[in-house]
Amino acid sequence: MAKTAPPVKKNDMIELTFEDITHEGAGVGKINGYPLFVPYGLPGEKAKVKVINVKKNFGFGKLMETLHESEERVTPPCNVYYKCGGCQLQHMSYKMQLEMKQNQVKNALKKIGHIEGIPVHETIGMDDPWRYRNKVQIPVRSKDGELITGFYRKRSHDIIDDMERCIITGEINDRLVGAVREIANRLGISAYDESSHQGILRHIMVRTGQVTKETMIVIITRKEKVPELNRLVDEITKTYPEVKSIVQNVNPERTNVILGKKSKLLWGDEYIYDKIGDIRFAISAKSFYQVNPLQTKQLYDKALEYASLTGEETVIDAYCGIGTISLFLAQKAKKVYGVEVVPEAISDAKANAKLNGIDNAEFFVGEAEKVMPWWKAQGLRPDVIVVDPPRKGCEESFLQAMIEMKPKRIVYVSCNPSTLSRDLRILEDGGYETNEVQPVDMFPQTTHVEAVARIQLKESK
Repeated sequence: MAKTAPPVKKNDMIELTFEDITHEGAGVGKINGYPLFVPYGLPGEKAKVKVINVKKNFGFGKLMETLHESEERVTPPCNVYYKCGGCQLQHMSYKMQLEMKQNQVKNALKKIGHIEGIPVHETIGMDDPWRYRNKVQIPVRSKDGELITGFYRKRSHDIIDDMERCIITGEINDRLVGAVREIANRLGISAYDESSHQGILRHIMVRTGQVTKETMIVIITRKEKVPELNRLVDEITKTYPEVKSIVQNVNPERTNVILGKKSKLLWGDEYIYDKIGDIRFAISAKSFYQVNPLQTKQLYDKALEYASLTGEETVIDAYCGIGTISLFLAQKAKKVYGVEVVPEAISDAKANAKLNGIDNAEFFVGEAEKVMPWWKAQGLRPDVIVVDPPRKGCEESFLQAMIEMKPKRIVYVSCNPSTLSRDLRILEDGGYETNEVQPVDMFPQTTHVEAVARIQLKESK
């Protein structure tokens, strides 16, 4: 059978009508059944498109001109949106973003998990989907002898030097990054140069408590001894009373990893504090802490609702991190066991339990898939297991360990609909059924979506 050549060639200029949208936010249009993926295209729009890459079964295009606009198209409020890769959906109404994320979860469940006919609720969005991030970490470089800060251009390590603000991060974070850059520039502190591995100031990180408004500045440097560092600290602390902590992190390696192993408190407290609901958290320079606490509260409230706790249950929180979900669960459960592979996170979890006077939560360092069978051998029989794995989802050995433990309910908190769907299929084949799924928009203006699934043991119904 003769192979059919694609109906378009590279550099062709065509008119295209977009019928759909990918999970990465690109518009999808077809020429004689051949799909073209075009960033910034919206369903229902007609556009002039330049073909930039042709593969056997699909191609990629560039949006040149919109001939017929969707009602859901909006003007991005960020002046560097089309240069920066941090957000992908600012050209789309927020209503459409929420619908897209709900559909993304539905499609993954259907295509990957072969799960249909269960409620996938409307995505829980934000009243104000801007200025929600409580943490920013921005690279520092030099241009024409001046320090500049800004995110990288898409698919590059070139800084966007006309970036004055980031409208998904908190205003105080923006202001403090600018202040540190301006003071460091005046004091002659040099910027790090990736290619020569010279210079000093690599990144500026700012973390803010959303409820407490306490702020921490982390100055990431290539070497420990930095001239004029004390003067920099003095100027910041005299001008910005909300700053409670200034930390230096030293990263001497040639690496894309932002933080190095060594941190040193320069001024103030080692921790800042924040609250999610009634639970208080201590946050250090290296602590993992959710960047959108308002939506984290929505996510955890839903996880708590799905756990259906009465006060008599034993709960396991796998991938517990610094204990955020564990401490929520402990308010309603008889006993919570948290497990996490990162030792520093477990130290933080124990400290956070103590900070909140919670004594019915215990935390263990280890890989969940290895600890669970050991717990089972010790006779631990959880009523509920809550999992919040990384993007790659759960190890199959861990899913099997859960199936063997036979908890009545499993609550799966996911940041990746594809791996959620894959793992739900394994649990369903192991005697469980998925009752409902709730998407939550933790990262407005981006393509990321979180979801919580309520899962029940079939025989316990």
